[in-house]
Amino acid sequence: MARRLPSRRPLWPPVRTTLTWVNGTTLLAMLLAGVARTRLRRAPGGVYIAETYSWRVPRQHCFTLGAVIFSRRPADWLLDVRREQLLAHETRHVGQYAVLGPFFLPAYGVASAWSWLLTGAYGCRNVFERHAGLAEGGYRELPPRPWINRFRNTVRRRPR
Repeated sequence: MARRLPSRRPLWPPVRTTLTWVNGTTLLAMLLAGVARTRLRRAPGGVYIAETYSWRVPRQHCFTLGAVIFSRRPADWLLDVRREQLLAHETRHVGQYAVLGPFFLPAYGVASAWSWLLTGAYGCRNVFERHAGLAEGGYRELPPRPWINRFRNTVRRRPR
């Protein structure tokens, strides 16, 4: 009798999706998708895509809430092989929601404010965007604002 090899299916995607349901972030996303009148489609890895999201906030082309990726375009656009990195980026945010649950939203807000304070952009110094992959999410690295370097130099010159 042939021996059956163990499945190579990773354990994290179903665990991640389950955690986002348990912590309520996917339920919140489903409610938003319904109120915003988007159409939901299943995507690989246990995530959903809420396509043709039309509200003005947030401004990004894609954003994630729980295990739902909201896209201003049709789901096929995001599922196209040319946007494989963007889908991977947004899926990493699903993992962040799985770990932090509803605390992700205020933590993301603080990280965005910190990034804006340092660079004038909400994403490039945001720890969550950096973890998800800046370039994959369409963000670019920006230098710190000029006052940051002046502040650093002032602090370094102080006698101890």
